Amino acid sequence: MAERKTKTGAKKAAKKSGNKAAPKALNWRSKLITAGVSRAPNRAMLRAVGFGDRDFVKPIVGVANGYSNMNPCNAGIQVLVDKAMAALRGAGAMPQVFGTPTITDGIGMGTEAMKYSLVSREVIADAIETSVNGQAMDGVLVCGGCDKNMPAGMMAMARMNVPGIYVYAGTIKPGRWKGQDLTVVSVFEAVGAYSAGNMKDADFIGIERNACPSVGACGGMFTANTMSSSFEALGMSLMGSSQMASPDAEKADSAAESAKVLVNAIKNNIRPLDIITRKSIENAIALVMATGGSTNAVLHYLAIASAAGVKWTIDDFERVRRKVPVLCDLKPSGKYVAVDFHRAGGVPQVLKILLANGLLHGDCLTITGRTMAQELAKIPSRPRKDQDVIRPFNKPIYKQGHLAILKGNLSPDGCVAKITGLVNPSITGPARVFNSEPECMKAIMAKKIKAGDVVVIRYEGPKGGPGMQEMLAPTSALIGQGLGDSIGLITDGRFSGGTWGMVVGHVAPEAYLGGPIALIEEGDSITIDAHKLLIKLNVSNKVLAERRAKWKQPAPRYTRGLMAKYMKLVSPATTGAVTDL
Repeated sequence: MAERKTKTGAKKAAKKSGNKAAPKALNWRSKLITAGVSRAPNRAMLRAVGFGDRDFVKPIVGVANGYSNMNPCNAGIQVLVDKAMAALRGAGAMPQVFGTPTITDGIGMGTEAMKYSLVSREVIADAIETSVNGQAMDGVLVCGGCDKNMPAGMMAMARMNVPGIYVYAGTIKPGRWKGQDLTVVSVFEAVGAYSAGNMKDADFIGIERNACPSVGACGGMFTANTMSSSFEALGMSLMGSSQMASPDAEKADSAAESAKVLVNAIKNNIRPLDIITRKSIENAIALVMATGGSTNAVLHYLAIASAAGVKWTIDDFERVRRKVPVLCDLKPSGKYVAVDFHRAGGVPQVLKILLANGLLHGDCLTITGRTMAQELAKIPSRPRKDQDVIRPFNKPIYKQGHLAILKGNLSPDGCVAKITGLVNPSITGPARVFNSEPECMKAIMAKKIKAGDVVVIRYEGPKGGPGMQEMLAPTSALIGQGLGDSIGLITDGRFSGGTWGMVVGHVAPEAYLGGPIALIEEGDSITIDAHKLLIKLNVSNKVLAERRAKWKQPAPRYTRGLMAKYMKLVSPATTGAVTDL
């Protein structure tokens, strides 16, 4: 076999070869038949797991299995993996399954466990790379369901650059209570409403019991559905596959079809770095903007671009935002859930609208070997009239995207805000300063936050947290108390894809590194202005200099184990919070 190409070398090789079929002998195992006695032990071990003489020349495909019964997001995966493995065998490959860990944000939210969420992205990526490269596999099918499964799998595939495809576990079906669709965020918001005395016991219990009626990832355009849908736009998942409900038969069928497509990609030497380019990442971000996706897409695509060696910065998100409208009315700020989006035409419909209006690069290669334009050729350029989940291009929900990059003396390196749907797109108010999420949550539940306040949650950044835990519990509680439109909230941590309101995350530099957010004092005036893309601490440079001279970095919250290693290695949020720079 020719030596495996990586990074930009793979792109050059692909251009020279025209993506010609790889040699029939695909990996080191395929040489064992004629390699003599030195490799006989390797053959013997593979025979013990089902290999026969003819199997040593077949491509060996890793199946990264994120199955876990600890959460609904991943509980339906095994059925998909079984279908994919059968399809791989039927297509002439030898599938080799291995497990990957997963952390469930919805369960860990608001606890110390949540700090492991973003950290798990790196752990999962490392686990996939270790298994695939450690066994010299010819390709990999990654199957995952919860938030960090998706970016982790894509980062690993970009690093390794062996043919790969992503199979999303699928979305959960909506719960129902008193005629209203529910998601897991409904429960978090109910906590705030109940604590404020605005919800009866029966409704609180009814929402909790009915919010999650099936397996599958959180049902709005939250982080899992944001990342999975963007992978269609990136070209690394099958078109139309990302918003299917996890329990439905079509989801398992798409896993089998994905396996067949992957084997074809292996035969034709189509690799991730032929697909993941600056233009295809722009396609993915255009889709995120058009669907009203999660702020976490900013962090994760910075990481994916880094893994792929693609030049992509935080300012590129703002460039795309200014030209792409929000076309979909999806939760958390809209009305509909992922299954509604799928029925209305889903990702392919939105991509075709963008393509027809010059906002999508149609020449980008996809995992099928066809271009994006070819994949969308049969999709109509306008959405169906019998639905209002997806709007026509000339009648968008918002004329520009919703994920804005704000800068100012409070965050000179930039931070991320959702700016659409705000009743008050600008706020100036007194700072209410908390040095951790639990500290802030206590104040919220004690009703100490008032309209007009700007809540500051710091020392929750990549290093300071560590792990940038999401602030869904505080934001949902504030919304439940009726303060969602009247307060601001800034943090060097992250927000859930289910968060909405005047919230600003990923503030950089973070507090633990002495960023300006560390210098804020209780009562300081802070301005957040969505129109001006400004985040400003209204304190003089002289006063800030005096405070900086007195500031001391806190002791690390972890000194041994995974979290301590992460603190030492992790990069700032503006470079994706990765650990391999």
